[in-house]
Amino acid sequence: MTGDYGRNPSKSYIKTDKDGKQYIDYKSVDDLRRLMTPNGKIYSRKRLGTTAKQQRMVAQAVKRARYMALLPFTSGTL
Repeated sequence: MTGDYGRNPSKSYIKTDKDGKQYIDYKSVDDLRRLMTPNGKIYSRKRLGTTAKQQRMVAQAVKRARYMALLPFTSGTL
């Protein structure tokens, strides 16, 4: 148990298709809401545990969902 310190592996929010490409579906609103604060802000990379590339994908998916009116831009509670 060297270096583990009892941590659970974090859940990956990034999905992989059969070709091995990573993606986030902007239509899966429930998954996107887990990546956001109750006020509608996107969580940081440090909190989500994503890479810079994955964080850009998260931001793009959230922005698309907001534009398509699947998610609110700001809200008291999601």
